[in-house]
Amino acid sequence: MGSKQQIGVVVVLSCFIAISALAFRPCAAWSDAGATWYGPANGAGSDGGACGYQGAVHQPPFSSMITAGSNSIYQDGKGCGTCYQVKCTGHQSCSGSPVTVVLTDQCPGACQSEPVHFDLSGTAFGAMAKPGQADQLRNVGRLPVQYTRVPCNWNGVDVAFRVDAGSNANYLAMAIEYEAGDGDLRAVELQNGAAAWAPMERSWGAVWRYQSSGSSLQAAPLSVRLTSGSGKTLVASGVIPAGWQPGNTYRSVVNFGGN
Repeated sequence: MGSKQQIGVVVVLSCFIAISALAFRPCAAWSDAGATWYGPANGAGSDGGACGYQGAVHQPPFSSMITAGSNSIYQDGKGCGTCYQVKCTGHQSCSGSPVTVVLTDQCPGACQSEPVHFDLSGTAFGAMAKPGQADQLRNVGRLPVQYTRVPCNWNGVDVAFRVDAGSNANYLAMAIEYEAGDGDLRAVELQNGAAAWAPMERSWGAVWRYQSSGSSLQAAPLSVRLTSGSGKTLVASGVIPAGWQPGNTYRSVVNFGGN
């Protein structure tokens, strides 16, 4: 009897630690939502969507396993980059096995008719099906699903910074991609050479911006400090080189959780 109680305490404490560290919902807690799909049957929804990831949605590590979300999870762009497991059981073609998706877009209109809604890519929607029944499941169109938020794991891919084409020596905007763990960002700061850290503003989705008040932003390497949704910090030192070019992507060698 005592050993069983100890096991129960360990499980509860382990779950509590995970919740405290990542600010996720309780372990293995599934909630109800609705799901539809958009874009090509075997595609990635639409290019980039309302988070600004552009063509990255098709490429690893996203690999078309993406979703648009209702306002409740898109949260005016604050939900960009968060990861969820989604599963369906209410149709004969459902496998009942969860698939992991990343939020890359906003779903307007009909998606707001229920508290939480996932408008999945055709690829992700089909992945919930039993083997060989992806088309049958997509033909259903709309399904009740269960979901839970999970840590993002990009299998060794580090955080990347894609500089917006409209950036220049006095203005920098960039999409921040592939944050492991929480997936979302509470704050972003920029350091121009040896200057003090300066806060960036969320422009839209996963795109953050900074307007210089004097010093050129292309004269020295730029470092970026990220604060995740649960308050963890990460510094990408000198990740954007002096003389950076608009439209380029600069990859760091760091990520949250040592991923």
